[in-house]
Formats: sequence, C-alpha cells, structure tokens
Amino acid sequence: MLIAQLLIGYSFGASAVLACTHFNARQYPDQPALRWAGRALLAALCALQAGHAAWLWADLPWVEAPWYGALLFAVAPCFYLLARQVLVPGAPPRGWRAAVHFVPMACAAWLPVHGCLPLAFGLGALYLAWLLRMLWSLRAQRAQWRQELALLGLALAMGVGVCGLAQWQAWRPGALFFAWYAAAIGLALWLVQVLLGLRPQLTQEVREAAQAASPASTTLGAVDVPLVLARLDALMRGQHRYRDPALSLAALAQELGLGAHQLSELVNTRLGKGFSRYLREQRIEAAKAMLMAERSASVLSVGLAVGFASQSNFYEAFREIEGMAPGRYRKLAVEGVPPHAQDSIPVS
Repeated sequence: MLIAQLLIGYSFGASAVLACTHFNARQYPDQPALRWAGRALLAALCALQAGHAAWLWADLPWVEAPWYGALLFAVAPCFYLLARQVLVPGAPPRGWRAAVHFVPMACAAWLPVHGCLPLAFGLGALYLAWLLRMLWSLRAQRAQWRQELALLGLALAMGVGVCGLAQWQAWRPGALFFAWYAAAIGLALWLVQVLLGLRPQLTQEVREAAQAASPASTTLGAVDVPLVLARLDALMRGQHRYRDPALSLAALAQELGLGAHQLSELVNTRLGKGFSRYLREQRIEAAKAMLMAERSASVLSVGLAVGFASQSNFYEAFREIEGMAPGRYRKLAVEGVPPHAQDSIPVS
C-alpha cells in the first residue's frame, strides 16, 4: 500500500512535468491534436489516481462513482489518439472517427464499477494489440532503439498484466486491485520519463521512421527540391545552425519556407535518413573536426559547442555514428590510426 501511495503522489508531479515540458507547442508546433491528446491522457490518469488516493487513504468510495467508470473507458482512446498521430503519418482522426472511440465512455454511467472493469481493460487490450502491430511494422529500427523498445515492452507487459488482473478482480474489486492499478500507472509514467530522458526526440524519430515507411502521397509536389537542399546545406555548413541545441524540425522548416511534414519527407526521401539522424550527423562531423583542431578542449565542451544538450547525448550519438567514444576517436586520430581500423586496436 505504501508503494502505491508514493507512486500516486509521483503520478501527479510527473503528469504536470510532462504536460509542461513535453506536450507543448515547442515540441509539437504543428500538431495541436497530439498535444491535446497527450494532455487529456495525463488528466484522465491523474483523475483516476485521485480516486485511488481517496479510496486508499480516506476510505472514500470514489472508485465506485460513475465518473470513475467513465475515466476507465477514456484512458485507452486518449492513448490511441496520441499514439496514432506518432505512428500513422497523415491527418489525425477527426469528427465522428475520433468520437466513436469515446462511445463506451458515454455508456459507462449505466454500468456498475465491477462491470466497467472487465470491459474497459478488455478494450484496452485491443488497443495494446494495435500498438504492438504498429511497432512490429517498425522492427527494422529495433537496433537503433534497443533500450527504448525494451522499456516500452516492459510498459506493455505491465499493461497486459493489469488487464489480466482486472479480469480476475472484476467481480470483487477491492483495495488490493486498486493499489496495484495505482502503482502500475505511476510506474508507467516513470518509464515514460526514462524513455524521454534517454532520447528526448524519440517521438519525432518514430514519426520520421513511420513516415518513411508509409506509402502516402508526396507533399513535395510544388517544392523546388534542389534549391531547398542547397539552402539546407548552406544553413548547416555556412551558418552552423546545428549548433543551436533547441533546433527543431519545425523551426528549420520555417526558415526554409516549408512545412514540418515537407522537410521531414525531403530529408527522408532525398537524404535517406530521418531529420533527427541528419542533425546528429551534422553535429558529429563538426565535433570530429573540433576534436582535432582544438586538442586542448575537453570532450564535453566540444559536445556542447556543436549543439548537444548534455554529455550523455553527445556520447550516445558519437558511439551510434562512429562506433566509439569521442575521446577514443581523438586518441586514435592523433596516433594516425584510420577510423575504420579502430576495431583491431586493443582498448588501453
């Protein structure tokens, strides 16, 4: 019970942080529907946690109220609308296509909580199956996102476990079930924060991978592609725009006179990589030159100078692209060892 109570408190703080720092106009400037879906999901989870807190701490029967049952049915659709906009390129569902997902929520007022539990979690299992299918379609990227997908897999396993527990407890829900459910919500929010800490641009990278794999029609019909590519190269090599740690796809697209979707498609189709990968490569190339030109500069100062927000992000990107840490790259380059020969050099 104590762990559940601690995780309930954590849920409120984590939701506030995610709403302010992630689901904002800076992260998703051209996707208001995604921002609102994320905020609605966080609000629904916080309201459920409030019901759990009242039940566990004050013995108030909030979990038996009609609004609690409605919120049980709201979580899965909010999550679906959020995930769909990341994993399925194109316009988000609107009108009746979006509203139909909330029909069970509207019907929850006529169901007792012991009836809502199996139905809501059964519906959630169907949404989880959809998510697994979508992630499987991006399996070619698993090497790039190994850590993140492992954590996401753990979150999905937790979701399946809670669904199974809900079916078992459906006809006699008690404090134990609600404590487990509250703890699962808190742990899921913690995993989300860990994922975003490992790779802050993860959602953008997943969107780019999904867009690259999508057979959707091009958005570049009226774009002078060679001219825009030349301007992009000038911004990177001439003006060193990669040095801005806050540089985003939307901001760079605006400088080029494009929409974010257009720039994303341009980089994917004409350069053969996602925007996040392209930006990391620009920064790593600059870092390699700086590591050799300024040998007295610390590795951290080099990483920050080329636009990485932290040492961990710099090291992760350098290892991903060059296959070694930046300090080792500098050492081998000073010794005159070609980078491609580094695998045969013993680590001292």
